[in-house]
Amino acid sequence: MINKDVTLGIDIGGTNTKLGLVNKQGFCLSELSIPTGADKPFDEFLKVVVDSVDKLKGNIDHQVNIKGVGIGAPNGNYYTGLIEEAPNLNWGDKVPVVKEIEARLGIPATLTNDANAAALGEMLFGVAQGMKNFVVITLGTGLGSGIVVNGELIYGHDGFAGELGHTTVFVDEGRDLPTGRKGSLEAYVSATGIKRTVFELLAKRIYPSELRDITYNQLEAKHITEAALRGDKIALEAFDYTAKILGLKLSDTIAHLSPEAIILFGGLANAGDLILEPTKKYMEQYCLNIFRGKVKLLFSNLKGSNTAILGSSALAWTEFERKSKA
Repeated sequence: MINKDVTLGIDIGGTNTKLGLVNKQGFCLSELSIPTGADKPFDEFLKVVVDSVDKLKGNIDHQVNIKGVGIGAPNGNYYTGLIEEAPNLNWGDKVPVVKEIEARLGIPATLTNDANAAALGEMLFGVAQGMKNFVVITLGTGLGSGIVVNGELIYGHDGFAGELGHTTVFVDEGRDLPTGRKGSLEAYVSATGIKRTVFELLAKRIYPSELRDITYNQLEAKHITEAALRGDKIALEAFDYTAKILGLKLSDTIAHLSPEAIILFGGLANAGDLILEPTKKYMEQYCLNIFRGKVKLLFSNLKGSNTAILGSSALAWTEFERKSKA
């Protein structure tokens, strides 16, 4: 007998939004991507979402029962159901996404930020299955984090706990961020951060590098990875510098939480051992002795284009299970 129960995962990005129907085993039965339309009215986005759900169901050869909707979004607040002051969405300071999605679809909806959704995705479908204490670090354009303690995602008292990317690395003279803060971790450890590091090193070092022929606006993290794999000194030094800062901050995280594992997820993690091995070295170096050798540093094993959908759908499955047991 076919299990018809699914959840709808919605991952809202500044440019595109991904949607998919996912069963309890973590298999995405149907998925699609739509333009977010961040500069258009929020109502237009909602209309496209409703139409997209009909398309998703139409792509499956049997009827499905959508048990819940999970939404991952920048500055998504689990407690309020609002997207609050998202810098890349021009829909207003407090967008009632849960209320509006529920009103249009008639299905219970839950919201969180994309890094929290990624952590739930790892716990239900990924490398963190069976773990109760772990941290997911998302390394994309910025740096996000989702923290799980005793099997529960940590939201804090206001819904915004776990912003490791906005902890301070350098005081006063550190790099700027669009948030107005200086010296935050995200400014150094992210796809954008390593790009900035490369250009600082190009100015400081005189030895040859293939990266000297790429303009700032053309440079992407994958170019740095490819250059490092070919032995480019600037690229290798950029990875080492990035890993040193990440390892230092992860040692602080370990002191606070003593997790079983820290899981790296997102575009910069595609660099593989170029980022993993030096980060592990520095993490162990900066750790207090009682924590050394106890915390695994892993890559996410959720692969493919639907990883964001799996995370959002995991949020919906988690809420459905919680309410079923209540």
